[in-house]
Amino acid sequence: MASLRSIGRVVSALRIISVGYHARKIHTGRPLSAYWNKDWAPGPYPKTQEEREAAAKKYGLRIEDYEPYPDDGTGLGDYPKLPDISMEGKDAYENWDIPALKRNFGEPVHAEANWLREDRMSPDVVATMRIPIWQQFLMFMGIMGGTALLAYLVSPIKLHMAVMPKQYPFNELCVEKGLKDEGKPIIHYTFEPAD
Repeated sequence: MASLRSIGRVVSALRIISVGYHARKIHTGRPLSAYWNKDWAPGPYPKTQEEREAAAKKYGLRIEDYEPYPDDGTGLGDYPKLPDISMEGKDAYENWDIPALKRNFGEPVHAEANWLREDRMSPDVVATMRIPIWQQFLMFMGIMGGTALLAYLVSPIKLHMAVMPKQYPFNELCVEKGLKDEGKPIIHYTFEPAD
């Protein structure tokens, strides 16, 4: 007992001692070196060969691979027109720098990258499908239409548990149902032998 009492004294003494944790402060004020949206915006549409070469160098592409989007007023400027290759269409076993996006460091991002992800429709995969989309749609409509037709054809068949009408006490609640009460109890069953 004495040993337990001494352990209790040590534990209570340790509770009194305050342990100071010193953590580094995180400053959330102004960032020291950050980008502005203007740094990410594409430049103007290249009109000369020198501007095309500068834009190709800016996006890390060879001059022969660089082709800007057409200058149709969409605001894409000198951004490169990359092929529509989705994440699903890229090699899953390649050693990517960013495996979640199947991208390498410094690789330019497609202008429509939000619909080329793995959880979206893949135009490069759809083009090489074994069964075309229109045949898949017809198969879907055939299955769903056949199921709906079968449900419509068998709907007149009543499938339910066979039950007797509900029995109420004394006079079948004639007054509550709006019927004339004759004052006689209704006998649903009896223990007397049948005549």
